[in-house]
Amino acid sequence: MAQEWTPDSWQACEARHLPEYLDRAALADAEATLSHYPPLVFAGEARALKADLAEVADGRGFLLQGGDCAESFAEFHPNNIRDTFRVLLQMAVVLTFASKRPVVKVGRMAGQFAKPRSAPTETQGEVTLPSYLGDNINGIEFTPESRANDPARMVRAYSQAAATLNLLRAFAGGGYANLRQVHRWTLDFMGRTPWADKFKDVADRIGESLDFMEACGVNPETLPQLERTSFYTSHEALLLPYEQALTRRDSLTGDWYDCSAHMVWIGDRTRFPGSAHIEFCRGIGNPLGMKCGPSLAPDDLIRLLDVLNPGREPGRMTLISRFGDDKVESGLPPLVRAVAREGHPVVWSCDPMHGNVIKSNSGYKTRPFDRILREVKGFFAVHRAEGTHAGGIHIEMTGQDVTECVGGAVAISHEALGDRYHTHCDPRLNAAQSIELAFLLAEMLNLEASAGQTAAA
Repeated sequence: MAQEWTPDSWQACEARHLPEYLDRAALADAEATLSHYPPLVFAGEARALKADLAEVADGRGFLLQGGDCAESFAEFHPNNIRDTFRVLLQMAVVLTFASKRPVVKVGRMAGQFAKPRSAPTETQGEVTLPSYLGDNINGIEFTPESRANDPARMVRAYSQAAATLNLLRAFAGGGYANLRQVHRWTLDFMGRTPWADKFKDVADRIGESLDFMEACGVNPETLPQLERTSFYTSHEALLLPYEQALTRRDSLTGDWYDCSAHMVWIGDRTRFPGSAHIEFCRGIGNPLGMKCGPSLAPDDLIRLLDVLNPGREPGRMTLISRFGDDKVESGLPPLVRAVAREGHPVVWSCDPMHGNVIKSNSGYKTRPFDRILREVKGFFAVHRAEGTHAGGIHIEMTGQDVTECVGGAVAISHEALGDRYHTHCDPRLNAAQSIELAFLLAEMLNLEASAGQTAAA
């Protein structure tokens, strides 16, 4: 794909936020082991996602990307995978039913382990240790042994990702995603929240539509899409030794693909010209995401797009804006205008999480739900004003009944954060807050459609 590119050419570039492994022999052993393991995903699946995202980029769909801030070894359980998948299905149903547009479902799952940190060390009392970098690098326990970077963790992360993917594929294709099951997707702990009741109304209307279709002879036997769905995986391509070890040449096309996930993205801290992460990603055929925040100048964005997508292939690039609720309406328009002016086909997606972190008076790091909603509304307002398509949402969420983000209809208070604060890194939306966000997104998509119809008239 790219001239003078090889899976290891990134090693000659500046690499930030990569761990230092003191035992180089152990690192080489882990890389060799992974390089001989089967791919987690296949090139054809990545191409299918790229085709779906091309439709989104052209305004004919919406990208729903969500999942854990950082997956962990300790919380690895089939129920946790199922519940997050179930909430994403609920959100997709709300968005599809309300907007009448297909929704591309991409999980932050089966590989989202590594996390860049703002400081290389952490101090507790009089003890200073290396920062926790994610379970595929070191451990969260505050001990010298746990915080030592261990390359063998990459092999364990692969095994967990493989098991997660196996279960996700079973859920997506084995009948769990059957629209006849839509009533059963609501998690028990949501009780009778306003959004659970509203989702039940949507489910009732879907059931009535399915009854009508079945009377007309349309059922899962004649239309398999009614009982299965496409579901893709993604993570930040941060730990490059892991990504390189799972990069394979496609036997059909001869192109290189990172077979650790269908889609990978480049984070805000590693997104700079000449970075090792840009160098790695420019040579793989996967759909790519790139975080775009206040530090990114329009000219730099265009230069990066020219490197990552020189052929301007639709569906290749998703730009994930992360500004904060008070900066999105001033910071995003210059980037949108520059991309439109240069004719780059992109999916514009909104990450309303990372720019809205605050320190609660209870001592916990949190994200106020009202700020998340304001950034989403600002994101859609910018695209309506610019005549472009607000194409997606990128959120950190879970199907667990956590108390990590304050606010929402469930009214989590600052004092209640400690009740079920389980995240290994950043605060996540719980199921009720995620469904509430989905209904807001549906309203925004309908406003966008109305604005488009008015402009066309």
